[in-house]
Amino acid sequence: MAANKNRPLSTIIADSARKIKGPARRTVRVIDEAEARTAARQAGTGLRQAYLTALRAGIWPTRYVRNAASLSAEEQMKLGESGVAVIGAGGLGATVLMLLARMGIGRLTIVDPDIFEESNLNRQITAVTETLGSGKAETARKMLSAVNPSVETRVCPVRLTPENAATILSGVNLAVDALDNRPSRLILATACAQADLPLVHAAVAGFEGQVITIFPGDGGLDLIYGPDHPESDAESSSEPAREASPEDALGITAVTPAIMGGLEAMETIKILLNRGRILNNRMLYVDLENAGFQEFSLKDDPDKA
Repeated sequence: MAANKNRPLSTIIADSARKIKGPARRTVRVIDEAEARTAARQAGTGLRQAYLTALRAGIWPTRYVRNAASLSAEEQMKLGESGVAVIGAGGLGATVLMLLARMGIGRLTIVDPDIFEESNLNRQITAVTETLGSGKAETARKMLSAVNPSVETRVCPVRLTPENAATILSGVNLAVDALDNRPSRLILATACAQADLPLVHAAVAGFEGQVITIFPGDGGLDLIYGPDHPESDAESSSEPAREASPEDALGITAVTPAIMGGLEAMETIKILLNRGRILNNRMLYVDLENAGFQEFSLKDDPDKA
């Protein structure tokens, strides 16, 4: 043990790796979590760094080996190096957080000031009888730690405001909108534009939902909700004034945030890895009841290609 403290982390991991038959019956070198934890402890670092060191050497953490047919080791490492802020930890947000943690996103910022109420039990995957009355952000942190202890989490049990948005978004690669009101969404969109960050947006109501990706310079949410100034819609230090919304009229079911949260998580992965067809300047509208998926252009200038 004492000798291992003087050995590089990469050497300890290489010596701890084993070979298995992975996806498509290909031979893959892997390291189990117990060995990765031991290696990290001996090297005086954390589990995330141990996993990144393994992936850099082409050694897959066993928890990610089922990703190996879809992602390269370099792409899995890229996810582990990335940070994502999820604004809202309710129906949409909790789903996004759990999926991103399982995919191996290295750092997650969880933003939500609310506590669980009994009416959340129908759809929010972190809402169980035992968590009623608990904070949504802290509950999500605990569950993420159980799902994937290599993920580093930062909890912000506060409401997003123009004053705190820059601090909340510091150190991340993109933000995910899992909010439930227009004023807060516009605050987030403005903050992302100012921070030069991509934003993945979704909204749900009943069996319907929408998702888009907004890059800095895009027309963004203004093209959906109108060019309102978020500072005039909401007091910066308190809850935004509640307005009638599709969610109020149609309610919200368990399946809708699960599916739309999955789409948000997929958009996040595509952006971080720069692969696939991203919903940039296009809104995907989903009607789950009628199995309908439609795309709408959101370009404010149709002459722009």
